[in-house]
Amino acid sequence: MSGLPIISADERLAEARGIKGAIFGKSGIGKTSLLWTLDADNTLFFDLEAGDLAIEGWPGDTIRPRTWNECRDFAVFIGGPNPALRDDQPYSEAHFAAVCERFGDPAVLDKYDTIFIDSITVAGRLCFQWAKGQPQAVSERTGKPDLRGAYGLHGQEMIAWLTHLQHTRGKNVWFVGILDEKTDDFGRKVFTPQIDGSKTGLELPGIVDEVITMAELREGDGDPYRAFVCRTLNPYGFPAKDRSGRLEVIEEPHLGRLMDKIRTGARPTPRELIHTIPQSQPDEQENAS
Repeated sequence: MSGLPIISADERLAEARGIKGAIFGKSGIGKTSLLWTLDADNTLFFDLEAGDLAIEGWPGDTIRPRTWNECRDFAVFIGGPNPALRDDQPYSEAHFAAVCERFGDPAVLDKYDTIFIDSITVAGRLCFQWAKGQPQAVSERTGKPDLRGAYGLHGQEMIAWLTHLQHTRGKNVWFVGILDEKTDDFGRKVFTPQIDGSKTGLELPGIVDEVITMAELREGDGDPYRAFVCRTLNPYGFPAKDRSGRLEVIEEPHLGRLMDKIRTGARPTPRELIHTIPQSQPDEQENAS
């Protein structure tokens, strides 16, 4: 076993770990305004929407990528290189070195604990626009545009970008996006992230630690209020996931306090987990036995 980099439990627990999450909500619900709930000195605003009117006066730092290549460059600058990649691939050692030559020493990012990316919806549009101009988006047989090729490349690119940012271990990374409400063939409401193509929306929950829906809720005849919906099993049908096991179904819409709870909140006991996991139906239990 010589040379195998085994990490002990003490070493793993001592590592700086960031929270990676996605927050979805309808347009205008106040997602960008969540920046006000974060420490401005330690937060970098990744502004893709040019929608900073909602945070006019917010004293934090901002970057404003305008193209997909700039999004990839900032991702490797923030997350560092992936040594498993070839030099001709994005996020490789060569890509990182070239970006550092243009941007300077990545140590300038050490002051930031949280990267707030607004929004993944716009990132998807920039990526798709770029993908349509690549050779994979042109049919070799006819020489005409091939949308299937463009969507395939778009899905690969978005997953690679999200995965690279997810591996930025020492920082919190939050992706903000618009939530679409649709009606299926049976008249039921279905909520899906607004991202070009289907691959990114389907795979995103498996990449990040937390999926939160920011929604307007109402109890009975009471006044509506904004809240975070945080658990997969929720009565509203909103997309949600909590890998930490420390969040309730409903949490206050304060991102700073939410992260504190994810880090330090009490975890449920094994007995409590049993009562939160759906039990098998009798016929399923009989079949299993």
